[in-house]
Amino acid sequence: MPNTTRTWATRPETTADIGPIRALTAAAFDTEAEADIVDALRADPEAWIEGLSILALTPDGDPVGHALFTRCHVDEQPALALAPCSVLPEHQRTGAGSAAIRAGLDTARTMGENLVLVLGHADYYPRFGFTPASGFGVRAPFEVPDEAMMALSLDPDRPTPRGTIRYPDAFGV
Repeated sequence: MPNTTRTWATRPETTADIGPIRALTAAAFDTEAEADIVDALRADPEAWIEGLSILALTPDGDPVGHALFTRCHVDEQPALALAPCSVLPEHQRTGAGSAAIRAGLDTARTMGENLVLVLGHADYYPRFGFTPASGFGVRAPFEVPDEAMMALSLDPDRPTPRGTIRYPDAFGV
């Protein structure tokens, strides 16, 4: 049974982490499509934001979780897309993914970012403060259940853009 009370160390990726992140992401999903997306986002200077590819690490420093935040837009205004979030299967449900997401949100906040968008499980992402994006006047560029397209304002005192999300090309949408 996984240890669900563990505290995970986190840090931004370095060049040495590129291979381990690819392996981790490929292991977390049924295909390598998400790993290919991560590589394509890293190669896209308009999408990639240094410091927002976050790892969760074992006490020995081995990466077991990863959360990626990249530049997207809502009607030409900047926002962040959280995707993908990956955890090695043997470490899933231990808090590694949550630790990477929380560290990424904290980093994004200190960088002055505000709106973060995620397409994901409606029972997982609300723990970080995400709510349906429709409440922000934000919609996906494709059909998606309202509860699955979520948004979070990192600074509720700042305005957030309204409109349709434009994802980086790597997402293929």
